[in-house]
Amino acid sequence: MAGAAFLVVLVVLVTFVVQWFLKLRKTIQLVDKIHGPRYLPIVGSVLYMKTEPTEFFEQLVGTGACFQSPRMYRVWMFTHPFVVITGAEEAEVILSSNRNISKGVMYHLLHPWMGLGLLTSEASQWRPRRKLLTPTFHYEILKDFVEVFNHQSRVLLRKLDEQVELGNEKINMYQYVTLCALDIICETAMGRHVDAQKDSESAYVRAIYTLNGIIHRRQKNPLFWSDFIHRLFGEGKEQEKCLSILHSFTWKVIKERREEVNRLGGWPKVLNRELSSHDFDMCSQKRRLAFLDLLLQMTEQGNLTDQDVREEVDTFMFEGHDTTSTAMNWFLHLVGCSPEIQAKIHDELDAIFGDDDRDVTFEDLKSMTYLECCIKEVLRLFPSVPIFARRIDEDFEISGRTIPRGSEVLICPYIVHRDPKHWPDPECFDPDRFLPKNSHGRHPYAYLPFSAGSRNCIGQRFALIEEKVILSWILRFFRVTSLLRRDQVLPKAELIVRPSETIFMKLTRRQVLPS
Repeated sequence: MAGAAFLVVLVVLVTFVVQWFLKLRKTIQLVDKIHGPRYLPIVGSVLYMKTEPTEFFEQLVGTGACFQSPRMYRVWMFTHPFVVITGAEEAEVILSSNRNISKGVMYHLLHPWMGLGLLTSEASQWRPRRKLLTPTFHYEILKDFVEVFNHQSRVLLRKLDEQVELGNEKINMYQYVTLCALDIICETAMGRHVDAQKDSESAYVRAIYTLNGIIHRRQKNPLFWSDFIHRLFGEGKEQEKCLSILHSFTWKVIKERREEVNRLGGWPKVLNRELSSHDFDMCSQKRRLAFLDLLLQMTEQGNLTDQDVREEVDTFMFEGHDTTSTAMNWFLHLVGCSPEIQAKIHDELDAIFGDDDRDVTFEDLKSMTYLECCIKEVLRLFPSVPIFARRIDEDFEISGRTIPRGSEVLICPYIVHRDPKHWPDPECFDPDRFLPKNSHGRHPYAYLPFSAGSRNCIGQRFALIEEKVILSWILRFFRVTSLLRRDQVLPKAELIVRPSETIFMKLTRRQVLPS
């Protein structure tokens, strides 16, 4: 009897292995029709891959330069194939498709923090959720957020001016703009003040930064992609502590907001502002809470659960502060290395504001055309996200090559943005590329800082408006000088494209700061 049972188990096991091998052989036959670097059986290209973030990025770009027709190449990670897309035409095929829109395997590292929110969810859940959330980023709502951007920018300017007053000629601007962006995202997403600019050591702020670091380190070590191994031998326990702080804060805000709305008589009264005079101040901040408010209304309509709300708020928190602050850090570095370009920005801002220290209005933003060109050019050179990953759920053809089911496609905007076919002299920092006369006829998928197609970034308008407000405040009142040359700073590929070095800046006052 025992022998028969063993035989059955053996047959099942052998059948499974044979099926797996046949499937793998078919995958290998298809994938190896795509050119790519050398690899070994079982381990793939892992032994040849650089692990240091700046070297990994250089290798990624260098490999892409070797394979130009079509502009894509394959890499084997053990027995799992990845196809790296480096051209606009090839990127269009995958990003414009309504098939194969599920995110790649690396996104599971974000699941403990944000669950199955808009960034990480599968296609079946993402489609209806995206439709529900799109109204949250309507221009009318974004216009009201400008007040928050202005307030936090004033706090930022006072912090910077204190450093100038102390004679500090070596300021780490990233440190300051990051805390400003964190204050903004907390207030606009949840309607709560964490005062990160005034208290950078609060438990919530520390948890945000600690968790980001853990995710970055985990991303670089495939051994820790396993939740079990990460908890046993990695930083899993520290991650759980951070998640407890962050999730508790979000749950607390959700609970308090719901109780507040009930106290005021429900959503109809809150939304129509039919409140008594002593409640008017709270009601006037309604649109600042638009993201959370809309989500909570959806729970009453049965469209979302409280867990869904928590996941989407945490997703917005993750996506909405680190990417923005890193982009502004790159901006200040590039502009700080380019006095002629900075002078043009100053001229534009002086024409709008003169010596007035008033707040930025939504109408002012429309006049900041050259500043917007500069921001777009910074995002071309250093897109915040190094790679967009898509899992292939059904065989898919790009440029005559079949990418089999089970593979992953990696679109690398950093390389796409440097294609001389679409970007002459691609390493040059030239904001004039984005003037209307120079943008006409450019391939729509040659510029992908916020991805493209149906799963593009839902918050891209929010990010652009926020950056224009903050950067216009800084450059209205200061002249910035980067203490590092461009060739001294390399991009470092983590979850975000970060600079390899801490970029210190010298600030020179242009006019007296507002009180």
